[in-house]
Amino acid sequence: MSSQVETVKGPNPLVKALRNKRVLNAISIIGFLLIWDLAVQSGLLAIMPRPHEVLLRWVELMHEPYAGHTLPIHVWISFRRVIIAFLLAAAIGIPTGVIMAFSKFAHAVIRPIFEFFKPMPPIAWISLSILWFGLGETSKIFLIFIGCVVPCILNSYNGIRLVDPELYDAVRNLGANYWQEQTQVTFPASLPAIFAGLQVALSSGWTCVVAAELVGAREGIGYLTFVGMKQDDIAMTIGGILTICLVSFLSSLFLTYLERWLCPWKRNISE
Repeated sequence: MSSQVETVKGPNPLVKALRNKRVLNAISIIGFLLIWDLAVQSGLLAIMPRPHEVLLRWVELMHEPYAGHTLPIHVWISFRRVIIAFLLAAAIGIPTGVIMAFSKFAHAVIRPIFEFFKPMPPIAWISLSILWFGLGETSKIFLIFIGCVVPCILNSYNGIRLVDPELYDAVRNLGANYWQEQTQVTFPASLPAIFAGLQVALSSGWTCVVAAELVGAREGIGYLTFVGMKQDDIAMTIGGILTICLVSFLSSLFLTYLERWLCPWKRNISE
């Protein structure tokens, strides 16, 4: 009796490639660019430039100064404004949220004011920022700070208030005192939520930079975007928007790696 040897085949190469996250990311980006280009050529978005026209304008801005600076300098100026406002928001917002979570008195005093001003968009503060700080750097940093500070306060507060009570029961059964509970349970357990707030704050800061650089700015990526709109240079406007998206993505990626380093105990959903 002859025995038949069955060969076990691996997954189809195409199926295997489609399971790769990087391949899917590349397909997504290429597909978006193709749809954009086809929409412009077909007349559905006739006012828009084609992707390669935006790229050419972007490369031109990289080495030819506009408003006295090349594109990298404009990016650095906006980046500096966002980072200063973001660091100030983190330095003020995180302790404020922590104090609100630990102190009933601070919660009763701060929470009503915070809830009243929380829904106000940062752009609503433009007039006051000009009255208080003039047209200099301070007014721009203030507007970005307003957009960053709310997520810092909210996530710090909720991160501490929503720590699982069973974690406290576990360390108490092991004989931990109050300070050991805070240092070994409260802050490690709330740190991922605080980092989530920092991620939102940083994204909000880059969202606000365009509005901030409408206030008497003569430099910055938001300024380039606005000037491109006024001069019907749509390629420059879209290039500025995409540059903001790119720098915001890289900044957020840095925070993600910093969180992984500081919070090695955090598990991803995919795990």
